[in-house]
Formats: sequence, structure tokens, C-alpha cells
Amino acid sequence: MADTSQRMLRLLSLLQDGRAWSGATLTEALGTSPRSMRRDIDRLRELGYPVESLRGPGGHYRLVAGNAVPPLMFEDDEVVTVALGLRMVAGGLSGVQDTEEGAERALGKIERVLPSRLSRRASSLASAVDPGRSVWPGAPVDVLTGLGEAVAAGHRIRMTHRGRDGRELRRHVDPYRLLLLGRRWYLFAWDRDREDWRSFRLDRISGLTPTRAAFTPRELPAEDLAAYLEEGFGAGRARHTVTVVFHAPAAQVAARLTRVDGSLEAVGPDRCRYVARVDSYEWIALLLALTGLDFTVEGPEEFRTHTAELSARLERAVTPRTP
Repeated sequence: MADTSQRMLRLLSLLQDGRAWSGATLTEALGTSPRSMRRDIDRLRELGYPVESLRGPGGHYRLVAGNAVPPLMFEDDEVVTVALGLRMVAGGLSGVQDTEEGAERALGKIERVLPSRLSRRASSLASAVDPGRSVWPGAPVDVLTGLGEAVAAGHRIRMTHRGRDGRELRRHVDPYRLLLLGRRWYLFAWDRDREDWRSFRLDRISGLTPTRAAFTPRELPAEDLAAYLEEGFGAGRARHTVTVVFHAPAAQVAARLTRVDGSLEAVGPDRCRYVARVDSYEWIALLLALTGLDFTVEGPEEFRTHTAELSARLERAVTPRTP
């Protein structure tokens, strides 16, 4: 299949120059048999490329004038994959900032240069799919690409990372992997200052500086790093599902939440529902309070009771007691 695809790319490239090609000349240029060349011509026509042929003396093959296109060849399943992938990115689901417009442009360009049948399929799929819109903060493009290059090259990096408490610290790390978990990008790296494995959210990284200094690779702590990180985040120990409604826009809530352990869904312009999978009511109550936003607990009843008791305890802490 690979040889056939490469030969068809070469054939289309030859036909694009607008000249008339004899069968013998095309067969020689492709290094194949006349029968294989004719099958390739038929395949191009099936894909929608208008290849004109003339038999007899002076016979030739030629791509119809005004229909020349770049040699972009996709199988049906590949068109679905490309169109769907770009549509998801255009919907903001890549977890990377400012990629939506580029994805829309790329999808339009691909549709224009595909054969008519495949172009209609890509366009139909793109218009029918609505992936929704991500409200989680995305990773900056320059941070993602800079880290990707450092991982591929095996170079140490220096960066500034903002922790949960809001403090920014300079870190010196050996980058190993970039992972997308819960619609957020993480860098998994060896922290040279703390001499331990650490994960860093990309939307909290700034001041990225490649050092061009190579590091000696270490054995990773797990083969499945995604599962390893999720276990470390507590997803593997989750025992409760908590549901609350924030009285604020989803984008504002997403910016205030320091962790993603569930889902966030807009239920109106100024309201959204947050469903979290947690291992302790104490932890999630503190997390919700630290957002500084009003919310209503929908369930479960045990968490509603815990939140009420915590609220009463805090109120007693600031109410003067009568001797």
C-alpha cells in the first residue's frame, strides 16, 4: 500500500504540470508496468481527479485544465480522522491556547484541495460535529512547542512555575513527557533542585528557557505515566461524587479551580455545574471555598451536612462568646 500511495502521489505530481503524457512516458517515469499505471489513473478518477485520456496515435493522459490541485492523497478513513481532529481543535478541546482559528483555516484549506467526493465528506463531518467549547485554561502555544522540542532533544530547561498558592518559583528540570489529562496539559519531569519526579501544569508555566544542555535519561517510575499521575492526583482513590452549582460563569469558575477532578458544564450565562470525584469531603469543601465564588451544594446529602457543619464552625470562630 505504501508503494502504491507513493506511486500515485508521483503520478499526480507529474500530471499537474499541465502537459500531455503518453502512456509509455508515464510508465517509464513511474517505474511500473502499463497495467499498474492504468489502475493508478482509474484510482485518481475514483477519487475525483479529472484525468483526461486520448487513445490511438498521439494518445495521452492529462489533468483537465483549471482543476490542478496539490498532490494531497487521503483514504476515506484518513479524511474522517483529519477532519474530526481539526474540528475538535477548532472547538477548543486541544487544551492549547489560540489554536482554534488555525484549525478552522487548516480545515478549510484541506477541503479545498481534496478531490470533490472526499471534500464533501470532510465538509459534512466538520459541519455536523459540535464538540462543545472548553472552559479550562489552555496551555500557551509557545510553552507547549518549546517543551516538546526540549523533550525530543533531551535538553534541560529552566522555567517559572506558579504553584497552587500563587507563588512563582524558578525550576530547573529534565523534561520527559507531555500529557493531556482532564483537558489540561502537564509536563512530567525530573526536578533537579528537589531530586524527584514532578508534574507541572503548562498553563502555569512561564519564562521557559531551554539550556541546550543534554541530560542522562532516567528510568521512568511507571510505564503508564497517565495512570501514574492520575493515581497521584487522587483519581484512583476517589470514593465520593460531589455536585455543586456555582453562581458564576463557567470560564470564571474554571480559572479559580486549582484542580480538575471531574467535569464543569455551563447551565446558563451565569451558572455552571461542577461534578467532582474525590476521596474526602474535607478537601473538596476547602477547594470550593478557596474559589471565592458563591455556590450551592446539590449532593450528596452527606456532603451537604458536612458543608453546613463547616460553615457553622467557621461562623462560631468569628462570633464573640458571652462569658
